[in-house]
Amino acid sequence: MSSIRSHHRYYDLILAAFVVVLLCSNFIGAGKAAVIDLPYFGPVIFGAGILFFPISYFFGDILTEVYGYAYDRRAVWAGFAALAFAAIMAQIVIALPVAPGEYMAQYQQGMVSVFGNSWRIALASMLAFWCGSFVNSYVLAKLKIWTQGRFLWVRTIGSTAFGELVDSSLFYVLAFYGIWPIQELIQVALVQYVLKTSWEVLATPLTYWVVGALKRKESVDHYDIHTNFTPFRVKV
Repeated sequence: MSSIRSHHRYYDLILAAFVVVLLCSNFIGAGKAAVIDLPYFGPVIFGAGILFFPISYFFGDILTEVYGYAYDRRAVWAGFAALAFAAIMAQIVIALPVAPGEYMAQYQQGMVSVFGNSWRIALASMLAFWCGSFVNSYVLAKLKIWTQGRFLWVRTIGSTAFGELVDSSLFYVLAFYGIWPIQELIQVALVQYVLKTSWEVLATPLTYWVVGALKRKESVDHYDIHTNFTPFRVKV
């Protein structure tokens, strides 16, 4: 068990990957409702961002399990800031006067279609992500103490189930209520929750491998016994 906060060789890399996945999954995939025809279920509608957003929870689990809640909290705030900057940048770029020409006129129309709702998506993303990520990290940290470091799969799947429930309950309602039909919105949110949690189950072998490798290389395995779990700080 490690209680000394020090520099870690791989933390910054995981933090950067976490922020990149978060930005891309929220701004590239979140606005598109895709459909897939599944045996016995028929057509199933889902948000395209679901294919990649669960990776952010994968990184969150790793950060909490290896480095502790405080390091994941810092990553969550970094992701929050990145989403806020991207939303502001998108609105400024859209608002700038368009240069003459048919190409730029069509380009502007495409940007408005893709990013015109980005302020609402960003606010919904930030709130849902912020709440869901902290719930995920808190549950995992507490489960690690209660299980005395055993049963990693229980911690990762259990924490994701709670975190994704909060995330899915908030995001689609805040982002697309009044834009999508209510039946489609509910269906997408439910499918998102099931698929995101299932993604964590399938990723369990990879989680074991990455967590084990990081603990060996970093010589750290933090337990959040005396941690201040307030989400309103970035200090580690």
